Amino acid sequence: MPVTIRSARPADSGIVFALIRELADYEKLSHEVVASEADIASALFCDHPTLFCDLAEWNGAVAGFAVWFVNFSTFAGKPGIYLEDLFVRPVFRRNGIGQALLGHLARTCVEKGWARLQWSVLDWNAPSITFYKSLGAEMLDEWKLCKVTGPALTQLAERAP
Repeated sequence: MPVTIRSARPADSGIVFALIRELADYEKLSHEVVASEADIASALFCDHPTLFCDLAEWNGAVAGFAVWFVNFSTFAGKPGIYLEDLFVRPVFRRNGIGQALLGHLARTCVEKGWARLQWSVLDWNAPSITFYKSLGAEMLDEWKLCKVTGPALTQLAERAP
């Protein structure tokens, strides 16, 4: 099979950051990328990483990635994976690379005895929604994603005792 998946290494910092920017372009969110390559590298390649990245290669070329971190289900009493970013470069799509990346993460959960693999998808991204449903993913329409950033984050922090 021409797709291989491996953990990102420090020498991959540039390609990981390039993939983040390509994903942001695809999602029309380039204006939100304030991280630097150094920021991502320091999260991925430190003594106690808070972020993990798996790269998919197709015939030796980097075709896509999965960026994730460990979350926890208090209901299940076990950790899981939260998939922050999944992206396959357009030229490599329709080769099973996205499915291979998700399968790799699912295997990681199963092998570690973790409870779940979880992620979000933009509501306008119909091709991805269809793809995820075909793999057995549930769309949790009753849940709304919440986010506090920028000045609102600072204001909320100021309310803390």
